[in-house]
Amino acid sequence: MLLNKRISIGYFVRQIKYQIILIVFFAFFIGFLDDISLFKKISIPLSIPALLGTAVSLLLAFRTAQSYERWWEARTVWGAIVNDSRSFIRLVRQFVPELPEESRLVAERQIVWVYALGEALRKQVFSDKVKNYLQSHNITGTNIPNAILDKHSEQIRKIAAEGHISDFKEVQLNEVLMRLCDSMGKCERLKNTVFPRAYSILLHTLIYVFAFLLPFGLEDSQLTVEIVTTIIVPIIFITIEKTAIIMQDPFENTPVDTPMTALAQTIEINLLQMIGEKNIPAKKENDSYFEM
Repeated sequence: MLLNKRISIGYFVRQIKYQIILIVFFAFFIGFLDDISLFKKISIPLSIPALLGTAVSLLLAFRTAQSYERWWEARTVWGAIVNDSRSFIRLVRQFVPELPEESRLVAERQIVWVYALGEALRKQVFSDKVKNYLQSHNITGTNIPNAILDKHSEQIRKIAAEGHISDFKEVQLNEVLMRLCDSMGKCERLKNTVFPRAYSILLHTLIYVFAFLLPFGLEDSQLTVEIVTTIIVPIIFITIEKTAIIMQDPFENTPVDTPMTALAQTIEINLLQMIGEKNIPAKKENDSYFEM
């Protein structure tokens, strides 16, 4: 996730460097083409490229709004995961204060779950923390985060069967567990639902058509102005579109990602403090322009 204290312009430039090169060559080619006598007589009303530019702007506004909505939904879901993780441990400690070991087991498992969920969404190899836990507790499956939640469910059922909690308290714990499962499902939906590729193709086509028509609507006597305008305006459009493309996938391990690792560290610190753990890891200070 990008931080306010520092923004890397270079990151965005690197994302569109090939489009910039293409636009520059395209602008020079069209500019000099318009200066050839064969094409010099061709002139179109400036209102036509202006109308096309307006259409591109509207499509870009829609694309950006939809991408931001996806990014914000991902951040909202992870905010709910933070809250439900704290609530889950708080309820366990409140319901079975005579069984501190049970609270420790639940907290440890929940910490591993948030790390495993973030790493699974980014399709990364599981960290040593997650790997060691999975091996020591013999947890396997195609969906590891879901398998970890199953262990939560088994522990709740065991505590209830031993008579440590009432049916009502069991229902409360299961409700929090269901909310965690629901949040996991929302993340998986966002991860697996791709933005229609046809929309990007349409936008790119319109941008290049706009860049092609623009020089023929400008004054032929000002070749430099034609070329510069044909470079700057399409690049602005492409930059806006690229920003939307980056935001539309909030779990792709990029600087604009939902900061799942940072949130998992926050959850780990909070839960360890709640169960009275003394050896609490310090959260790393981030001196970059983004945090993951």
